[in-house]
Amino acid sequence: MQMHKHGGDIYSQPYQIDFSANINPFGMPQSVKQAAYDGIEASVNYPDISCRQLKKKLSEKIKIPKEYLIFGNGAAEVIFSVIGALKPKKTLVTAPGFAEYEHAVRVFGGEVEPYFLDEKKEFQIERTYLDQINQDIDLVFLCNPNNPTGQLVEPEFLMEILKRCHQCGTFLVIDECFNEFLEDPRHYTMLSSVKEYDNLMILKAFTKIYAMPGLRLGYGVCSDEKLIEKMREMVQPWNISVPAQFAGVAALEEDVFVEKTRRWISKEKKWMRQKIEQMGMKVFGSRANYLFFKGPKNLADVCREHGILIRDCSNYAGLMPGYYRVAVRMHEENQKLISCIETAKEK
Repeated sequence: MQMHKHGGDIYSQPYQIDFSANINPFGMPQSVKQAAYDGIEASVNYPDISCRQLKKKLSEKIKIPKEYLIFGNGAAEVIFSVIGALKPKKTLVTAPGFAEYEHAVRVFGGEVEPYFLDEKKEFQIERTYLDQINQDIDLVFLCNPNNPTGQLVEPEFLMEILKRCHQCGTFLVIDECFNEFLEDPRHYTMLSSVKEYDNLMILKAFTKIYAMPGLRLGYGVCSDEKLIEKMREMVQPWNISVPAQFAGVAALEEDVFVEKTRRWISKEKKWMRQKIEQMGMKVFGSRANYLFFKGPKNLADVCREHGILIRDCSNYAGLMPGYYRVAVRMHEENQKLISCIETAKEK
């Protein structure tokens, strides 16, 4: 199976600014860097196979029992382990959507049923989505906010989806990896439903908000403890390194940093969106820390010529050349991106 193309591929091409990966523009907090360094020094020992300190800290912060938590080498490992544990025959995914859901399903021999998002409807999930959830669907992956569109499903509709899945004996995974970048993240999270519905898993990651993708740390939250145990059996022991565990504990103390990030993203994204729309381009959704828009088909090439990497979304299911996703970064960097877009439009 060919690997899916992702953002953040800084290794195959020269670049100056990377807008293709949606990472916190402020970078890794100093306390997290120091914790990771301390973790390197402590790496003469094996990692805690149960992630006890990290699990305790996270459990206290999100007010969820420790038994409901499972950590992964990034959120991607949690995706693979839940599919490996459930072995669904048929899985419903949105298109466009994060490619690793489909990748993991096919690795374990399952079939994918796409729900195509309509550009005419702003790539929003509509009520017809409920019709595709039936007893033939074993698993549903739903990213909220969606990647790459940045569109959100409102909590009331999320509850309808969850209840529909429960009626059909379908397991629902809601990917909230970009939730922390929302202006009102508590309004959109479904964490409070985990205790009542054991067919629900919330997927989260330290990757984006704490700017630590290279350390690889994600987690799942689910009240089905038998499933959690089965997922643990799907991954190798010591899958979470000592630096990652140390960094995760420190990151959970960084509330001020997260709030500062939200304010910056909100302000800077409005400026970027206005500039792109003033050039006559259509911006969709974009409720998280990235903008999804339709622009010149040569845009990625023009940006690359100027040392700027953006996410060409033409390889997403349901999209074609001309769709792009760009991260919100620092203002001077964003100005350079806007200049590149203007250049591409003039060519």
